[in-house]
Amino acid sequence: MKLKPLLTIAMLCLPTLAMATNLQVGGNARSISVKDHGELVLNNDTITYQAWNSKDMLGKVRVIQAIAGRSSSKEMNATLMKAITDAKFPEDSYQTTTIINQDDAMWGTGSFVKSSAEDSKQEFPWSSMVLDKHGLVANAWQLKEDNSAIIVQDKQGKILYVKEGALTDGEIQQVLTMINDNL
Repeated sequence: MKLKPLLTIAMLCLPTLAMATNLQVGGNARSISVKDHGELVLNNDTITYQAWNSKDMLGKVRVIQAIAGRSSSKEMNATLMKAITDAKFPEDSYQTTTIINQDDAMWGTGSFVKSSAEDSKQEFPWSSMVLDKHGLVANAWQLKEDNSAIIVQDKQGKILYVKEGALTDGEIQQVLTMINDNL
């Protein structure tokens, strides 16, 4: 009977399906708060932290880069981040938000992840950066571990684009066009 092999294949696929993100184009991201560390705030070369809520992202077109606290995850979509920086989108209607999952860092590197986030905030003060010590955002949005997710949302928070993993050159152009079309 062919039912048994099909059932076996279906059971093997379940863990993969369970790990798929719950972010859907046309929907809104689940609201989530990060209180332990939270958003990095730069004040006269001093970094402080404040509680952050995903609702704070409304009002501007956003590219949200949700990354694991690993260099490999940061590099995964570095080409997109450079293209966004080079595009010089107007700060009053566009912002990049980087959410770093410190809980998804290699064991013993948490302090390096925090230091790297603070260095990045110094380098890109106009960007919104969130250090998520316990991985609350990744859990709420069901993001894959050791990865980079790119989410584009409009000013009302509607998701226009979502992809986990490295974007191709064509996808980068698609994201840049989406940003321009929604400013």
